[in-house]
Amino acid sequence: MFDLDRWREIFESIRSNILRTVLSGFTVALGLYIFIVLFGIGNGLKNAFTEGFARDASNLISISTGKTTIAFNGLQTDRKVTLQNKDFDNIKKEDPDKIEYSSGRYTSNMLVKYGKESGSYQVNGADPAEPYIESRTVLDGRYINNADIDKKQNVAVIGRMVQRDLIKNGSAVGKDLDLNGTMFKVIGVFSDDGGDQDERMISVPISTLQQLKKGSDTLSRIFITYNQNLTPAEAIKYSDKLEKDLKKNLQVSPDDENAVRVNNNAKNMEKTFQFLLIITLIVGFIGLGTLLAGIIGISNIMVYIVKERTREIGVRKAIGAKPNAIVALIIQESVVITVISGIIGVALGVLTLTLIGDSLEKYFIMAPSVGWGLIAVAFVCLVIAGLISGFVPAYRASKIKPIEALRSD
Repeated sequence: MFDLDRWREIFESIRSNILRTVLSGFTVALGLYIFIVLFGIGNGLKNAFTEGFARDASNLISISTGKTTIAFNGLQTDRKVTLQNKDFDNIKKEDPDKIEYSSGRYTSNMLVKYGKESGSYQVNGADPAEPYIESRTVLDGRYINNADIDKKQNVAVIGRMVQRDLIKNGSAVGKDLDLNGTMFKVIGVFSDDGGDQDERMISVPISTLQQLKKGSDTLSRIFITYNQNLTPAEAIKYSDKLEKDLKKNLQVSPDDENAVRVNNNAKNMEKTFQFLLIITLIVGFIGLGTLLAGIIGISNIMVYIVKERTREIGVRKAIGAKPNAIVALIIQESVVITVISGIIGVALGVLTLTLIGDSLEKYFIMAPSVGWGLIAVAFVCLVIAGLISGFVPAYRASKIKPIEALRSD
């Protein structure tokens, strides 16, 4: 392996047969390049779908209502269905062990003023569990607590972008905001994984906002994160039960899909992961096919190379070269070509994914990349294939008698 003369001979052989070397190396480099790019794009698709669920809790169930589309129990169609506090309370009491966090929400668009600055923002009446449901992080101050709800306090937690738009410099905590003519004291600032749009929202105690709306006890939505000990199937079963019970309580037909809408991330993720599994299998099949094509290509080229060198092998044997030395020389040359070509293929594949970056986000491909572990496995497979591809024909050729090898055309 560390015989200097053998290494010189190998590099001399490579230099003397550039076309042969390029052809054998091209197969290896292309196989690894296509493998890396394909798997990188497949991972980019996974990243895009995962990012889509990162805006809110992954175990989120959201409940909303609309208008009826089916007449039921003597009630006509096009009837507006509204959630109330009692519906939220019933949900919390029914299966408390299946609930991790829960929050009702009452939403209103308001004109918000601070000094000379003003703007229209979505104001959400919410519960203390909202940051866990919305994947929010408190940057300054605190969030709404139970005491704020019980006392119907005029306090507000604002998104980072609201602070930037209205208050601009300095801490927002302690500042007073005018929400449609009612003063609210800012108690905290939050960031949201959903981005700028979700950070242009303001949250106040739901009891306070409902009181401002003439004592309304209605809800725009109900949010629940189910217990993470539940399996996806159990979570889907739980949300189906919620939908059935709500439709019954709100006098809605079980077949009316518009009047009561229960959206379960477990169900969405199940469909998404099924799709991603299919994509992964397709990409994996094509990637493995590419590697297999590379392995076959190496094998064919090595058979050709050994056949081309049959006369040379005969000369070597005639002057006393041992079969093992001949085999080792050809194998070492094969491995050297495979390793160098493999490194080139890996480098080009990684470079391509780096250049792609986030340029394909509009096609739902985000940050395409491949783990070094997978690259290493593919690389080792091709090197082993190159070793075997060189060994088999070399071993056969080493068994040929010198006189037969010298007669070879």
